[in-house]
Amino acid sequence: MLSVLIFILITGLVILFMFIKGNENNLTTNVVEFESYPDSFDDLHVFFISDIHRRVLSNKLIAKIPNKVDVIIIGGDLVESGVPLTRVRQNIKALSDIAPIYFVFGNNDYEVGKENLEDVLNESGVILLNNTAITFTSHKGDHIILLGVEDLSEKRDRLEHALGASSEGFKILVSHNPDIYDKISSEDQISLILSGHTHGGQIRIFGLGMYKKGRLHYLEKATMLISNGYGTTLIPLRLGAPAEAHYIKIKGTK
Repeated sequence: MLSVLIFILITGLVILFMFIKGNENNLTTNVVEFESYPDSFDDLHVFFISDIHRRVLSNKLIAKIPNKVDVIIIGGDLVESGVPLTRVRQNIKALSDIAPIYFVFGNNDYEVGKENLEDVLNESGVILLNNTAITFTSHKGDHIILLGVEDLSEKRDRLEHALGASSEGFKILVSHNPDIYDKISSEDQISLILSGHTHGGQIRIFGLGMYKKGRLHYLEKATMLISNGYGTTLIPLRLGAPAEAHYIKIKGTK
């Protein structure tokens, strides 16, 4: 009987620990340098967050964001089935005073109805990157191009449309699913990819999980940041893959 009580106590403590880890407010700072980054632009400061799911953005996380932010990018799975759209408005409002917000769809976002979510985001001033591109131009005529594709689920992504809407310049691609890397080519000249989806495995036992832990990858065709994500799915627990958002500084190589 005593051994059973000890087992229950230990199990409860482990679950409590995993719940706390699943609700952390970590802000990971990433500095990435590129020879191709145009010197007519100042360094680009990005707040990137993906896989919010059911969470409410905490003031603890917002307080950690540095004052200098040029763009906010939400990398999909802002919601999932059962999440009220009022929570979307609440989360967007928490970010809207910081910088312009850009959004790509994740697989779970479609569960609340694509048009329903788009209506809320449009009303909130969020810019949707639905298989398209936005171009920023410097005083010298150089370009930074932000491309976004819809989620790869049900083949909703149209990378060719996003590339077709872009011009020559420094390209950042946002895709919820990191498998988009397999669809790009070196000729596309995409410098940086921002993605999430995997949750870093969410629960990792002895360092092993369903997916690799999120990190920055320096790959042959592009540099790719895969985030562990801010929220959780199925169960609100994490282990070995801390919840995170990102403050990204993009700069040229001196």
